[in-house]
Amino acid sequence: MKKLTTRQLTTLAMFIALTTVATILIQIPIPATKGYLNIGDTILICAGLLMGKIAGGIVGGLGSALADLITGYTYYAPITLVVKGLEGFVTGLLREKTSLPHFACAIVGGLVMAVGYLLAEGLILYNFGTAILSFFPNILQGLAGSILASLLYPALKKSSIFETFSK
Repeated sequence: MKKLTTRQLTTLAMFIALTTVATILIQIPIPATKGYLNIGDTILICAGLLMGKIAGGIVGGLGSALADLITGYTYYAPITLVVKGLEGFVTGLLREKTSLPHFACAIVGGLVMAVGYLLAEGLILYNFGTAILSFFPNILQGLAGSILASLLYPALKKSSIFETFSK
């Protein structure tokens, strides 16, 4: 594994913190599953698009799971670590390995999140009857995060901070 520069590590930590804050900032409860909707996906999708699959996975998993731990959703934290980590990873992977436009990579990442929670809630936490009640709100969250990230991405990409992640 290659060593991270101080700049890369700082940028990664900043995105983890921003994901945590964005996830905590606006939480709309989903009563059926005791989960919530948030805008943290915007930041973690941006991380995947800007810094690649590994950074996207780390930011998505850690930033979102930290928010669950801080706000009392501890039973969701392990699932969130995996599901949101996959969301960021898949977004970054598609951006790195395909010629898909950035918004398509973002949308696929958001849909991975919705399907991930559907499976986790259906198989681990509840049942599929209950899990389906949060599936459509999660699709909305994933699409909203994808749209917002797609709007932010072109402006953020111009920053020299992210050049070191692509090399």
